[in-house]
Amino acid sequence: MSDESAVPVSNSAVGRYKQILRQVLENRPSGTRQRLAQALGKNRSFISQIANPAYPTPIPAQHLLTIFELCHFSPDERRTFLEAYAAAHPRRHALMREVPRTRVIKIIVPDLGDARKNRVIEEMIVDFARRLARLPNDFSS
Repeated sequence: MSDESAVPVSNSAVGRYKQILRQVLENRPSGTRQRLAQALGKNRSFISQIANPAYPTPIPAQHLLTIFELCHFSPDERRTFLEAYAAAHPRRHALMREVPRTRVIKIIVPDLGDARKNRVIEEMIVDFARRLARLPNDFSS
């Protein structure tokens, strides 16, 4: 059974803010998607999903500030994006204000010549960064 009243994802509120992200990414230098994936601790395919209006996967609120900073959203792009995001996710948008700002630190590590070993190092660093980000909350109680 198909529901004729269903709104295609690309025309939904989620699709609207994803279209804005897609346009911003298309106007940035090559490599931006890869840098964004690394900063978020995700695969490049995740970036493709969150930037594709055809996919219903929402963009997690905790990633928005990183996306804005790495993709260099203009003030107008950011405002338009946040308006569409708020329309799609009123509760998530309110939570976003509680997320502390982040910054990207680039580090150079040795290539161990083995994909599995390299992945272990990357996972250790990402885990460390996540725990480090939780420190302010751990000491506030």
